[in-house]
Amino acid sequence: MTADLTGKVALVAGGTRGAGRGIAVELGAAGATVYVTGRSTRKQRSEYDRPETIEETAEMVTAAGGRGIALRVDHLVASEVEALVGRIRTDEGRLDILVNDIWGGENLTEWDKPVWEHSLENGLRMLRLAIDTHFITARYALPLMIERPGGLLVEMTDGTAEYNATHYRLNPYYDLVKTGVIRMAWAHAKDLEKHRCTAVSMTPGWMRSEMMLEIFGVTEETWRDSTIAPPHFVISETPRFVGRAVAALAADSDRARFNGQSLSSGGLAKLYGFDDVDGSRPDCWRYMDEVVEAGKGADAAGYR
Repeated sequence: MTADLTGKVALVAGGTRGAGRGIAVELGAAGATVYVTGRSTRKQRSEYDRPETIEETAEMVTAAGGRGIALRVDHLVASEVEALVGRIRTDEGRLDILVNDIWGGENLTEWDKPVWEHSLENGLRMLRLAIDTHFITARYALPLMIERPGGLLVEMTDGTAEYNATHYRLNPYYDLVKTGVIRMAWAHAKDLEKHRCTAVSMTPGWMRSEMMLEIFGVTEETWRDSTIAPPHFVISETPRFVGRAVAALAADSDRARFNGQSLSSGGLAKLYGFDDVDGSRPDCWRYMDEVVEAGKGADAAGYR
């Protein structure tokens, strides 16, 4: 399936890197105008202190065939988000797709620690970055989106509803964030369906983000050669894969059938027939259940 989003306007909140960048680029490849927001610019980095910037993502959107527009926005500051949506209203007069991908918690997460051992300051900051930002963005962006029927809200998370319901996600803060966003999408769906709009939660699989590649000492071209990545890294996928999932969903005229549901890149690839950039079709969450949980050795045969 080739997605066609010509004439559509999207906002990817948190589009600096990772899934947000992959989604923005694929929406652009489908012909959309994509507003890319975040706090890392060529003039000033966020506390992540990484090289990726919103300008870089916007340029990639344009190079892919869309129109990329980078705007620095702190999504914890309501006035900045309100001004952002005002700009979109003035310049475009519409908003068809909102992707809430704001996260920012990697450096705050203390893995495998109970609440009494985890930094309270870091945990509460994680909640603010991953929950409050999504609500603030929805508060100001959804009134513009519902002015036209057919709008799509995508709440990005980690893990499907089914997987997260039975798996402890490594610490209480991270667990709450990733399950909470799924419920958030379900709740928004109840309100949006009255306006003939759709809300879903979406998860990639094990994503080869810029940060992940750096941690494992590889590039996208050499990722299979890492000597320090866990064996099950064989099921990993690029950020563009979940981007193609979002683009395909946005281009589906019957997407309302998914309203309120928890979706995944691998699951939608089966439905819409798209592949990752290397031509494979990784199905991470099925792999997690059937290989990892079953205690089998790492082998992606039949899963990509």
